[in-house]
Amino acid sequence: MRIEDIRARLLAHGAKPIHEQRLLRAWANAQPIDSGPHKAEDFLPLALRNDLPALSADLAGLARLRSEHPGEDGSARLLVELADGQTVESVLLPRDGLCVSTQVGCAVGCVFCMTGRDGLLRQVGSAEIVAQVVLARSKRFVKKVVFMGMGEPAHNLDNVLEAIDLLGTAGGIGHKNLVFSTVGDPRVFERLPQGRVKPALALSLHTTKADLRAQLLPRAPRIDPADLVEMGERYARSTGYPIQYQWTLIDGVNDGDDELDGIVRLLAGKYAIMNMIPYNTVPELEFKRPAWERATAIARTLHQRGVLTKLRNSAGQDVDGGCGQLRAREIAKGRAEREQRVASRRISIVPKAS
Repeated sequence: MRIEDIRARLLAHGAKPIHEQRLLRAWANAQPIDSGPHKAEDFLPLALRNDLPALSADLAGLARLRSEHPGEDGSARLLVELADGQTVESVLLPRDGLCVSTQVGCAVGCVFCMTGRDGLLRQVGSAEIVAQVVLARSKRFVKKVVFMGMGEPAHNLDNVLEAIDLLGTAGGIGHKNLVFSTVGDPRVFERLPQGRVKPALALSLHTTKADLRAQLLPRAPRIDPADLVEMGERYARSTGYPIQYQWTLIDGVNDGDDELDGIVRLLAGKYAIMNMIPYNTVPELEFKRPAWERATAIARTLHQRGVLTKLRNSAGQDVDGGCGQLRAREIAKGRAEREQRVASRRISIVPKAS
């Protein structure tokens, strides 16, 4: 479901712009949709009042909590079930943040990521994206939303921008606290400046070498890292928000001194923050997390050489919940249970020996 579908439904039941604004604001803030200073019977058209119970149920069904996995750092990984039974992951972050998913699966195919192993299954509608925020807000206060969960936001641009617009207006979230994360796509730099809500931008860099980036992100647009940084710099200067460069630090892959030299060459003096995130080791994949001492030394060196660098942990490391892992485990569990049921039926129909 898209937000425009909700607007069309409200209009069909006699809603005027003031009614629409009130209901969408209540929903986006996880309040009863008929909440407000005036009683619904004194404010809303009769047809709309009659539809409120069904509308509330439909909105609640957009994103339901399948399971929750609290982390020791104050985060919590949420496996969220959509109305069609597909699942995505959201993460409640420390300091009132939330990470949401924009696709079921992903087409970029980053070789170190679980999400893209099965490719793209479907887009997440703009209402489903907002519904992840509503679900999170029903559990705790949320003032920042980052679009860094499952999926590539640039491949679902209309839905993501529609969700950002609602969250930055009726949802009451500051524009710089809406963070659009992407591997880099020319459409992003064309579309984001045109919106009335201009989010902060996070660019997944991961390496300064074009050939290595093509190997790590096999289906990302072939943009040279230097060109990507220049496009990011223009957007940063136009919005007044520094670009956040994301770097998943993988042992023996992109943690060498040559990469540090490349980062300094590209980012020194830029309006930017380098977020170094040590890789969240996944048993099914060959990549490894570097030693924390090495990660700390890298961040310190970059900072000393003029690149503002923050060393971050992927939230919920202790619950083994890197993006795509909860969903993958749930699918594997369901597959194993089905196979067990099939095997049990086969055993039960084997005739007994006479």
